[in-house]
Amino acid sequence: MLKGIIGALALALAVPALADDKVKDKAKDVDNSMKNTVDDAKDKLGTDSGTAKAKRHAKKAARNTKNKARHTKSDVKDATEKAKNDVSK
Repeated sequence: MLKGIIGALALALAVPALADDKVKDKAKDVDNSMKNTVDDAKDKLGTDSGTAKAKRHAKKAARNTKNKARHTKSDVKDATEKAKNDVSK
């Protein structure tokens, strides 16, 4: 019984590490989209100072760059996996 409990605990701890990267990427995309929407709304209001606006635009540019890099990494990983599967068939 103790071995079963230890096995279940090990499995429960390992599952989050094995979670699909696409799920994590989608969550990050949703978060970034929400932040970009807030930033766009603040831009339309035009009530913030120049430094706050510049800082917000820099953060938005960084988010967009990270988003593109994340998707490129995912695309390369998918293509590599597909090529590996094609070769093994």
